[in-house]
Amino acid sequence: MSGSSQAHIGLNLAGPDQHPPEEAELGIYGFWIFLMSDAVLFALLFAIYGTQLAATAGAPGPAAEFKLGPAFTETVILLTSSLTFGLSGIALKYDRTRTALVLWLGVTLLLGLAFLGLEVRDFATMFGDGATPDRSGFLSAFFALVPTHGLHVAAGCIWIVVMLVQIGVHGTDARVKLDLLRLGLFWHFLDIIWIAIFSIVYLQGVL
Repeated sequence: MSGSSQAHIGLNLAGPDQHPPEEAELGIYGFWIFLMSDAVLFALLFAIYGTQLAATAGAPGPAAEFKLGPAFTETVILLTSSLTFGLSGIALKYDRTRTALVLWLGVTLLLGLAFLGLEVRDFATMFGDGATPDRSGFLSAFFALVPTHGLHVAAGCIWIVVMLVQIGVHGTDARVKLDLLRLGLFWHFLDIIWIAIFSIVYLQGVL
């Protein structure tokens, strides 16, 4: 078997438990289809948000409610989590003890939870100011877009926990490696969506 068929997108899939290359490619291709459908969902939410920017109906608007400092902190945390997930991929490829893999996945999980905690605090502050989804079209669109991303991050955190359990039970067999690859694509996709949210929602709203 050639060297090119013993590896897949940066991860070492060689060994007695490896997937056939065609099976690995098909599994990743199917997940890319899912991510594209998710991208369409977010594109629709961004479009709705853009049409509702001026529809405040006397309720608090973006300039009054959005705080750039907390949003920037959340951005740094989420981008750092993308780095730590990348380090877990390197550990998966080169560290046979699995210690570094578990460590970096754990750090990624903690960063994801920290992001969610800060985001929930922001939402609670907005609710305390009376900026609730029922007050205006703008707030309805905001709470349709941003919490949807938060739900995806929460799903990613749960997925990380599941992967940590699978690593403990099954080790790093071919199925676990491919699942980690899919999770990595999902996590980095969420970072891209958040950068768009930070730029279009928070920066535009404040500036």
